[in-house]
Amino acid sequence: MASLKETPGAGTSRIVISVDAMGGDRGPATVVAGIWYSARKNPELDFILHGPQDELEKLVSRRKGLSDRCTIRDAQGVVTMNDKPSQVMRHGKGTSMWSALESVREGEATVAVSCGNTGALMALSMIRLRRLPGVNRPAIAILWPSRNPQGFNVMLDVGADIKADAQDLLQYALMGAAYARNGLALERPRVGLLNVGTEEHKGRAELKEAHDLIASREVAGKYQFVGFVEGGDIPGDTCDVIVTDGFTGNVALKTGEGTAKLIGDLLREAFAYSPLSRIASLLALTSLSRLKKRIDPRRVNGGVFLGLNGTVVKSHGSADATGVSAAVKLAFELARSGFGDRLAARVASAAEGAQDGAAQKDLNQP
Repeated sequence: MASLKETPGAGTSRIVISVDAMGGDRGPATVVAGIWYSARKNPELDFILHGPQDELEKLVSRRKGLSDRCTIRDAQGVVTMNDKPSQVMRHGKGTSMWSALESVREGEATVAVSCGNTGALMALSMIRLRRLPGVNRPAIAILWPSRNPQGFNVMLDVGADIKADAQDLLQYALMGAAYARNGLALERPRVGLLNVGTEEHKGRAELKEAHDLIASREVAGKYQFVGFVEGGDIPGDTCDVIVTDGFTGNVALKTGEGTAKLIGDLLREAFAYSPLSRIASLLALTSLSRLKKRIDPRRVNGGVFLGLNGTVVKSHGSADATGVSAAVKLAFELARSGFGDRLAARVASAAEGAQDGAAQKDLNQP
């Protein structure tokens, strides 16, 4: 994945990523293959791998050079896709997911990566890592292919919580802008608030309130607020960050992924229709390969949990080795940029500013 910009002047110290080896649908062999791909491309990258030690030792030993850069932490329990978050919160200790988050909590690793159950991962992350001061609801941010020069837009929330009031949406705007600055090298990201229309009178009451709040924090948050945007702007060039609640964002995300797959299937059918169309596909092979790479969800795999005392990257549960490698690449770039510390500082500054503003408002009351 080539979504994040290189960090100028980055150091050469070792960066450690904590990986839950047992959460994906394809099993630990796929996860190990994915981290091996990343290890070969990034010589300063090391791993703490969590899962059954005997099984993981065999898989790691088959990948040349990986054992020298990988520490295995024995964790016999596995969080399945069918487990309820409430059950995992009570009985998750001893699982590979819990162990992976614990390495970030203890400062052994900078970022945790898991292909596991999204609800359980968010629940455990909130318990083990805790929310940043001033954050009510953490959010999941993803990179969405777009027509912007950077190639991607940031969208959040895409499923951490189905609810979001005006204050939550303001926090999402601040966190999304911080992600865009560090992940896409945008000095002053443009932020849009997703709505059913761009007119200021449209939308629910909390959206109108959020509109005014986000606009009022534009200077302090170091972003440009473009106002309301619509669904068609998600892959467009109107803004760089799209803010919405988790219910709407998750529906949009799944719709986009399904549409990308449909386009790919229809193209294959069209080029297989006749001998002439098959010849045309050979002539267009380079362009088709470029298009496939551009819309391939595996290469932008990885949602980032924002608003926690630690960075967590959630990979698709069905990710193959390429997808796992993309999620690890995202985790690596965020760790190298010092994103977690910068985000915490930005949220703390915003919280202080909000308190000062509220206090000033009280003083001005007759």
